[in-house]
Amino acid sequence: MSALGSPRHLIRRFFSSLQAGRPSPTEQLEVARTLTPPEAALFWAQPAMDQRHAIRVAGRIPDGSMSLLRAALLHDVGKRHSRTGVLGRSVASALALFHLPVRGRWETYLDHGALGAADLNAAGSDPLVVAFAEHHHGRRPTEVPPDAWAILSEADND
Repeated sequence: MSALGSPRHLIRRFFSSLQAGRPSPTEQLEVARTLTPPEAALFWAQPAMDQRHAIRVAGRIPDGSMSLLRAALLHDVGKRHSRTGVLGRSVASALALFHLPVRGRWETYLDHGALGAADLNAAGSDPLVVAFAEHHHGRRPTEVPPDAWAILSEADND
């Protein structure tokens, strides 16, 4: 399990998740153009709040890097395994922030990086995409160049 950010980050994510709606037709088309069919299946299996967050993150990626766009769109796909809503995710994040034990769906939610990386690996995603999904709340892995890590981490900082 990894830390999911500062209290300020968690509060911003809480309120933006409450307001999340499904992607627009234009956004849906962009996702379809960017992801492979197996990756798109993972993306659309996410709740709307995670799709919306991923699209916001991808919107902060400079033009030109399909791998970075895919990493941005797919970094949280493992969250769907927890089947938790905004409140459950908030509780899990708060418990993790205070280093308190978690079980069940909360534990699954906190392990979303490893779960998503396994899904993306099975989908044949680029190693950078897999590595960012697995480690985006931790330290930069060697599979992700420092400049790519900086771009993706800054883009995910909402």
